[in-house]
Amino acid sequence: MTTPAQGLHSHVLATLGLAITAGEYPPGTVLRTDELAQRFDVSRTVVREVVRVLESMHLVESRRRVGVTVLPTASWNVYDPQVIRWRLAGADRPRQLRSLTVLRSAVEPVAAGLAAVHATPEQCRELTEQALGMVATSRGRRLEEYLVHDIAFHRVVLNASGNEMFARLGDVVAEVLTGRTHHHVMFEDPDPAAVTLHVQVAEAVRERDAARAEELTRQIAVGALQELDVLAP
Repeated sequence: MTTPAQGLHSHVLATLGLAITAGEYPPGTVLRTDELAQRFDVSRTVVREVVRVLESMHLVESRRRVGVTVLPTASWNVYDPQVIRWRLAGADRPRQLRSLTVLRSAVEPVAAGLAAVHATPEQCRELTEQALGMVATSRGRRLEEYLVHDIAFHRVVLNASGNEMFARLGDVVAEVLTGRTHHHVMFEDPDPAAVTLHVQVAEAVRERDAARAEELTRQIAVGALQELDVLAP
């Protein structure tokens, strides 16, 4: 259960995070703890806790006798799931989606090829189950159910690659897929060709066909970029 204090913390954090990532506070802007406490009607303790979280994301820097300074975009931890979520909620959404999808297109095909080599039998079974779940929920505007299977599918691919760096991108991919769904940057019913490709990737991984798994995943990435051209130009 969320306590009132936690609710205030979350509200202040989300409000400031969204404002900073949207450019409402340009780099170099100095935020004062007392002013923030007064604005949000919270204690300075809550503000300091929020600032610590923002500092961990490298959105701001706190210095004594200076205040809390907003940092330039180049300093941000752009892989932080919450930073991704905030940026996808803003006006910069199309560019952010494209940037993240290009990242996926560079990583996930290689990860799928490695998964065909390293996946355990259990991971192969789970990949197939999630792909079939995507098929089952791909019609009738069941996007939230589809999203659950889609995220799980891509997490399995990244984890099964055997590369811990790829595996850590699972949260990034989850935020991209969630953002596309919640901000309506995908069709009401997923592209049947893309759904079929996921099933075929699962088959290729199970059959230990690394080249095919990599190529099919590359086709998924290309399709995602083409979809963005239509829905988020």
